[in-house]
Amino acid sequence: MPEKADVVVIGSGYTGLSAALTLARGGRDVLVLEAKEVGHGGSSRNAGFVGKTLKHSFSSLLSAHGDNYATAVYREMQGAFDYVTDLISNEGIECHYTTCGRYMAANSPDHYEGMAREAETKRKYLGDEFEMVPAAEQHRELGSDLYHGGSIIPALAALHPGLYQLGLLELAKAAGASVLDYTPATAIAQSDGVFTVTTPRGVVHAKDLVIATNGYTGSITPWHRRRLIPFRGFMMTTEEVPIETLDRLFPNSRTTTDFNNDLVFLRRAPDSNRLMIGGLTGTMSDDLPHMAKRFHALAVKIFPDLEQVKVSRMWNGYCAGTFDLYPHIGTHEGAHYALGYCFAGVPMGTYLGDKIGKRILGSADAETIFSEHAFPSKWWCRGDNEWLVPIYMSHLRQLDKLGR
Repeated sequence: MPEKADVVVIGSGYTGLSAALTLARGGRDVLVLEAKEVGHGGSSRNAGFVGKTLKHSFSSLLSAHGDNYATAVYREMQGAFDYVTDLISNEGIECHYTTCGRYMAANSPDHYEGMAREAETKRKYLGDEFEMVPAAEQHRELGSDLYHGGSIIPALAALHPGLYQLGLLELAKAAGASVLDYTPATAIAQSDGVFTVTTPRGVVHAKDLVIATNGYTGSITPWHRRRLIPFRGFMMTTEEVPIETLDRLFPNSRTTTDFNNDLVFLRRAPDSNRLMIGGLTGTMSDDLPHMAKRFHALAVKIFPDLEQVKVSRMWNGYCAGTFDLYPHIGTHEGAHYALGYCFAGVPMGTYLGDKIGKRILGSADAETIFSEHAFPSKWWCRGDNEWLVPIYMSHLRQLDKLGR
């Protein structure tokens, strides 16, 4: 445990390691603190989808703010996607990265029409290509009869999230960053432009501080905590199944989501012959055997062929949403932060981590449209906001039942 560093980064996920990498290559002495094992959180537990969309649809931004703003936001989402793609390619990160495309399955005929309108609008303004797949042809993309056709977004990608996080870790350490696991920050103080971070292993002083804790943001940073809504994400994998079964269920090996607000996401495992399924987001349960039974039932509902296939693994991890459904990057009381990715953590966590590093280094290309929004909270939020999730998800599920 060093007594001082140029920059202390709290959190070893995509944001923290991306910031550490940029800073270390910029000549700064960087210390990354992780409360548990490195990569414990959502960065190694997510589905590995690499997209370029927000919870705000392009059409909704267009209607509310006009074409200049909507286009600028989604162009920067494309920039985040490209940043991850180029980083993996240029640095040789071995994480099963593939531009497999995504199939978005419609839960109703109205969903299908809405997907087509949104995709056509994005093609008009952004040049994003798509293909609509009617229900009668769905089996060429997904071996399920549950849905009403869907949309193919061919340019989207996928990776192995744990190996990607490990690749960022190795790059940051090779650049000179120090990373300490099982070293939680227990207190933060600032005096005369210097941050003092207390841990069970000692105290470290730094000129700059980065908060990169997202869904694990705790009481030592109460201002940030009041602005985040942490929620559990769940993932299940099956036991290995015959390759013929996977080829029938995922003929083109695309990642898949449905179109509900409370969405289900599916993919072939990147490194084995297993099916992965995620969903039931925000469920307030850590009873993983119970959740495994629920996920098995969900998998069989989508793919009846899996009734006799057993569950192999079940896990969860925390992500974070925000009250305005935007990711946020900025500075509060001298400390830098990037938080609240709202299901876009793989590209946005990496990209905004790099932007934090560039801000501290004073780089000319440090600006981002996601720093322009005030980071909102609610007057009645005083800390742990997870209790909001069941209420909000109940509302979304009701909208799903109504087909909205």
